[in-house]
Amino acid sequence: MASAVINLDLSQLQHWTGALFWPFVRIGACLMIAPVFGASYVPRRLRIALAGAITLAVAPLLPAVPPVAPLSIVGVLITLQQLLIGAALGFALQLVFDALTLGGQLLANGMGLGFAFNLDPLRGVSTPALGQLYVVLGTLVFLALNGHQALVGMLVDSFRGLPVGTSGFDAARARALADWGGILFLGGLRVALPGMTALLVINLAFGVMSRAAPALNLFAVGLPVTLVFGLAIVTFGMPTLGAAFTALLGDAFDFTRALAGVR
Repeated sequence: MASAVINLDLSQLQHWTGALFWPFVRIGACLMIAPVFGASYVPRRLRIALAGAITLAVAPLLPAVPPVAPLSIVGVLITLQQLLIGAALGFALQLVFDALTLGGQLLANGMGLGFAFNLDPLRGVSTPALGQLYVVLGTLVFLALNGHQALVGMLVDSFRGLPVGTSGFDAARARALADWGGILFLGGLRVALPGMTALLVINLAFGVMSRAAPALNLFAVGLPVTLVFGLAIVTFGMPTLGAAFTALLGDAFDFTRALAGVR
C-alpha cells in the first residue's frame, strides 16, 4: 500500500508563516498600547498569548497576504507597517483614558486634592487620586459596554480596510492621528468643566467673603470647605462623567475605524 507524500516547498512555508505572523504583529502592537489590555498590571506574556490566540481565531477570516518572505527587505517593510498600524489604533483609543486622567487632575487641583498622588495601575506612574478614580470608572464602563469586543472587531475589520502590505499608514493618516491628539485636552475639559465651573463659583464666593471680612482666615476655612464641596461635586457629577466618557469612547471608535479605512 503506497503512502501519501505531502510535498512542501519553501515558498509555501513562507506564505503560511506570513499569513499568521503579520496579523499577529498588528494585533500584538495594538494590544500592547490599547486601553485595559496595555495596562501595566497585565503581564506582557499574557498580552502576547492573547494576541496569538486572537490571530489563530481570525486568521481564516482575513484577506490573503502577499507571497513575500517575512525575512526579506519587503517583508521587513510589511512588518514595520503592521507595527505602525496596530500602535496607531491602540494609541488613538488610549488617548480617551488619558483624557480622563487629565480631567481628574484639573478637578483635583481646583478642589485642593492636587497633592494626593498615588500609583496609576494603568501607567505605573504617580497620578492624582481623583484621576485614578476616573480611570477605574472609565475602565468599568469600557468593559460594561463590551469595548474589548469592539476593539477586537475593529482590529479584524482593519485588515479589510488596510490589507497587509508595504503601504497603508501614510502621511495623511499620520496627520489625522496627530490632529486626533487634541482629544486629550478636549476630553479632559469635557470631563472636568462642570466641576471646575462649580468650584469657580465657590472660589468667587470666598473672594467676596474676604472683601467683606478681611480678618477671616481663608486658608484655614477655605481649603476644607472647598474640599467638601468638591467631593460633593464629584459624587453628583458621576452621571455626567459617564455620559461624557461614553461620547468620547464612541468618537474614538469612529476615528479608529476611519483611520483603518473601515466604513
